[in-house]
Amino acid sequence: MSETKKTTIVLFSGDYDKAMAAYIIANGAAAYDHEVTIFHTFWGLNALRKEEPIAVKKGFLENMFSKMMPRGADKMGLSKMNFAGMGPQMIKQVMKKHNAMTLPQLIELAQEQDIKLVACTMTMDLLGLKQEELLDGIEYAGVAAYLADAQEGNVNLFI
Repeated sequence: MSETKKTTIVLFSGDYDKAMAAYIIANGAAAYDHEVTIFHTFWGLNALRKEEPIAVKKGFLENMFSKMMPRGADKMGLSKMNFAGMGPQMIKQVMKKHNAMTLPQLIELAQEQDIKLVACTMTMDLLGLKQEELLDGIEYAGVAAYLADAQEGNVNLFI
């Protein structure tokens, strides 16, 4: 009888390429029957934002964060060679040419594979993000819940 392997990933980065790497690893681990958790914190929460604006009441600073942060996975910039937004367009063209999945498609696949997508509630409070602004079907928790998952993890990554 084999024990279920567990993989946990902290997605701290708001960069398209780093988030893509996290989701590629997560989907690969799930395909190998790992229980997978991705804990999104700080700029990694942008991968979970809905693309359309959601009307929610916020204070001045929270509104400023909302306006400055990318709305949704497809709007995230690259970690290197962003070139004022041209870099992401170029990498997306190369990905399309090679039939590679986009970050939004990888997130959708992760949800289909029952990968646990968790939004850090403390960071949501700090940045003024509300549950209505994030994707449906995700979980909300603090660092203690992540640590409980990571404690049993066979693979623990910070991206």
